[in-house]
Amino acid sequence: MLKKCKICKKGALTGKTVARKGQYKAKGGTGSKISRWSKRKFLPNLQKVRILVNGTPEKVFICAKCIKKGSYQKA
Repeated sequence: MLKKCKICKKGALTGKTVARKGQYKAKGGTGSKISRWSKRKFLPNLQKVRILVNGTPEKVFICAKCIKKGSYQKA
């Protein structure tokens, strides 16, 4: 099962975490430098909800934004 919102198709986004080293200028150093970065994922806030899909009840993943909007019909 895909981890995507059934209504708006929202899914995971990729990005980076940046690791810095060095003493800050305010503390008397030469400033912080980027030493390395690693990949990470930004995951959406998905909830498993029982809704009507084409007239039949199904358990699907819906993002919190769509739940707040009320853009679905409860089963």
